[in-house]
Amino acid sequence: MPARGMAWLEWFAHPENTKPIGLLIFFILFCLILVYVYGNRQRGERLESHKDIPFLDEEAEEKTAR
Repeated sequence: MPARGMAWLEWFAHPENTKPIGLLIFFILFCLILVYVYGNRQRGERLESHKDIPFLDEEAEEKTAR
């Protein structure tokens, strides 16, 4: 039998208790990452400029193939 002071740790052993907490932690972390990336205008613009890099590579390959 666990000590009376450690009984609250047993609550974490049940998945039905920890799954919602894990989901909440990951959702908050995801939101914080979005705020970090898009919160600064310069950082957001730089990120948006990187989205076309794979297409630029394909265009370069097409020009060299001709």
